[in-house]
Amino acid sequence: MVRSSRGLKTGTRRKLKSGLRDKFTVTPYLREFKQEDRVTVMPNPASHNGMPHIRFKGAAGTVTGKRGDAYMVEVSIGNKKKTITARPEHLAPVKV
Repeated sequence: MVRSSRGLKTGTRRKLKSGLRDKFTVTPYLREFKQEDRVTVMPNPASHNGMPHIRFKGAAGTVTGKRGDAYMVEVSIGNKKKTITARPEHLAPVKV
């Protein structure tokens, strides 16, 4: 027998499912962030480009820079600081 693949999106059928009544809007794709803005990582299943790994779903971090159309976000997971590259449709501003 051949071993099954364990790719990046294995086991995410329910985690990446969008709501029944969610509608496509262009606003998240055009969102702009500045350095030091606080954001939450919320992967958008409709867009595969620039999607961060599912383990970062719901993590809050700060924008540290921009790389092309994507943003560099520093997130702390446990005692470690990780830098994620994600496009704006996968980021949501933290409400103050």
